[in-house]
Amino acid sequence: MSKESLAKSIREIPDFPIPGILFYDVTTLFKDPQALQELSDTLYDMYKEKGITKVVGIESRGFIMGPILATRLGAGFVPIRKPGKLPAETIEESYDKEYGTDTIQMHKDGISENDVVMLHDDLLATGGTMKAACNLVKQMNPKKMFVNFLIELKELNGKAVFDEDIEVQSVLSL
Repeated sequence: MSKESLAKSIREIPDFPIPGILFYDVTTLFKDPQALQELSDTLYDMYKEKGITKVVGIESRGFIMGPILATRLGAGFVPIRKPGKLPAETIEESYDKEYGTDTIQMHKDGISENDVVMLHDDLLATGGTMKAACNLVKQMNPKKMFVNFLIELKELNGKAVFDEDIEVQSVLSL
């Protein structure tokens, strides 16, 4: 299966979650065993030589490929969630999205100074959610951070919000 085939498999849903937003539904990739394997292999190949010790997944679609990749890399998995979902002491960050404001949290002990962290989510649009996630992880002073998305919406230029020392990659660019 090629990247072209993966891109064609993504379902587009207009006016979701609000009018004017075109939602890219990656669950079509997850239900197809060949597409899921291709995503897993591609992500592994992108990060297998980076020394990743923790994969951070962003609620909720980052919880699908994030643990798969963590397992393949021999790394731990750390979830970033909406407020009130994590049971231990948390840190949080608020941010603006293209259609509102939100807050995310992670466990205060999720990352250490010895970790090399790869943050993962499904889609890079304006970059607000992932930038907030990076700000959370930076508070833990990891050795290095990488950012990954399944899809980048190039016309929105979301990569511009990230610091230059953070490598940002996507499997697909639309």
